[in-house]
Amino acid sequence: MVKFVFFGTPEFATIILEKLVKSGLKPQEIFRDPKESNSVLIEKLEYLKPDLAIIAAYGKILPKEILGIPRFGFINVHPSLLPKYRGASPIQNAILNGDKETGVTIMKIDEEMDHGKIISNIKSKISNLDTYESLSKKLAILGAELLIKTIPGYISGKIKLVEQEHNKATYTKIIKKEDGKIDWSKSAEKIERMMRGYYPWPSAWTYV
Repeated sequence: MVKFVFFGTPEFATIILEKLVKSGLKPQEIFRDPKESNSVLIEKLEYLKPDLAIIAAYGKILPKEILGIPRFGFINVHPSLLPKYRGASPIQNAILNGDKETGVTIMKIDEEMDHGKIISNIKSKISNLDTYESLSKKLAILGAELLIKTIPGYISGKIKLVEQEHNKATYTKIIKKEDGKIDWSKSAEKIERMMRGYYPWPSAWTYV
C-alpha cells in the first residue's frame, strides 16, 4: 500500500478525498491550509516520509525543497485538459468561453504552475445547463475515479509521462467579486454564461 499525503482546500478537493478513502486509499495526513509556512510543511513531510503527495485545488505553488520529499513526488488533479486553462479558475473559464468539452488532467508537479508532465487525462462534456457548482462536482468525481485508476500504474512506472505542449498553454486568474459585475454591452449569450460560470460565487450581479 502506497503511503501518501493529501493537499486540498475547497469542495472539489473534499469530493476527491472522500472517493479515495472509500476506495481504501487513506492519507497519512491532510493539509488544508495553503498559508501554512514552507518550513512547517518540510518538517511535517520529513517526519511522515510519504511515498507520494496528491494535490487537488490547494492554491499554493510549492518549492523544489518540498516537491522532492516524497519518493514519487507530487501529483495534481487539475480540472482542465492541460495545457489549456492553467491556473486558479479553469472550470469558470470553460463555461465563460462557451466550451462544449473540458476534462481532468493528472500531472506530475514541477516548480511552475500546472506545467508538469501529464500522467493521464479524461474528457467530459459541458452541458448548456452546467454551472460552476455542477461542473466542479462532475469533474471532481471524474478526477477521483481517474486518480484511483492512475496511481498503481504511476507508482509501478508502467505509465509513460508526456510533456505538455507548452506553446499552447492558456492561463486563468483568481476570480474576484468584481468579475461578476455585468457589462450590459455584452451579448445575452455571454451574460448567460456569466450567470452559470459565476454561480454560486461571485454570481453575476449589477446595480439598480
